[in-house]
Amino acid sequence: MQKIRIPETMTVAVLNDYSGVDAISIEQRPVPTPGRNEVLVKVAFAPINPSDLATLEGNYGFNDPTPIVPGGEGSGEVIAAGPGVMARYFLGKRVACTGWGTGGGVWSEYVVKSVKGGVLSLNKSLSLEQGAMSFINPLTASAFIDISKKGGHKAIVLTAAASSLGQKVNRLGRNEGIQIVNVVRRDAQVELLKAQGADIVLNSSNEGFQQQLYDVCNQTNAHLAFDAVAGPLTNQLLQAMPQNSKVTVFSALSRQAIQASPGVLIFENKSIDSFWLGPWISEQGIFKTMQLWKRAQKQIATHLKSDIRKIYPLQDVKEAIRDYKNQMTGGKILLRMS
Repeated sequence: MQKIRIPETMTVAVLNDYSGVDAISIEQRPVPTPGRNEVLVKVAFAPINPSDLATLEGNYGFNDPTPIVPGGEGSGEVIAAGPGVMARYFLGKRVACTGWGTGGGVWSEYVVKSVKGGVLSLNKSLSLEQGAMSFINPLTASAFIDISKKGGHKAIVLTAAASSLGQKVNRLGRNEGIQIVNVVRRDAQVELLKAQGADIVLNSSNEGFQQQLYDVCNQTNAHLAFDAVAGPLTNQLLQAMPQNSKVTVFSALSRQAIQASPGVLIFENKSIDSFWLGPWISEQGIFKTMQLWKRAQKQIATHLKSDIRKIYPLQDVKEAIRDYKNQMTGGKILLRMS
């Protein structure tokens, strides 16, 4: 590997408090030095995800004292390694990196990451753009299908189904023979999913939605729902599905508390649980996790590919976030670090 000149300082996006996009500033900081079993990644790209928006407002699972560097995932090249065999193994490799744990978020030109889960090697066939989006959504979609298959579910309900994640779940579901009952909130999203091959797409904003949802859930025998919205929609899902059903809440796009009627929980044996990718992966063990990662890497060219709507330089991170908030379907927004 040709020796790469490492600068003394780097450009970083910094969240100064949990009040949203206006609390972000662009700063110059010293480039960090990797310690034992750590590597220095020259970050190439990072997407903006719903979890990033939640982080900016203090609504995610990590609320470290500010200031912090946001960014839940990204891609880049390992250009320096600390002591340790595994660290040296990653030297010169193109990697996906997770945004928490050692080094914090990845909206930065350089970041230090632990080799124990902080970086994962990318397939040579993958671009760094796709590699930046190869962790959170691909592994979440894979997890949903894995959970569905283990539970013997032939049909599942999915809310916020026109999102980048939702489109991946649809493609994987069709490939595995699982019927997806898609719930969206705009007619344009109905058209988008149907154009991609989805045959059941319901608009929650339409009059008669609750009856339509009830009819479809019972026709398809859907006993499992993955809910990204929370609020009143969780209760609508519970009421629509057959007895002994479950809603798994994995986000709260509505920014509202989960609602549920006691009657459906008590008398119809319906339930609510939750999903968070990090703890779920930890429960799978290293062997299963690497199997999921390798399979996801192979499927990124097809079922797990992410469309890119626009790429912004890191200095324009505020504009990029506002653009994403205004249109969260139709392709991902990426940040280019340099």
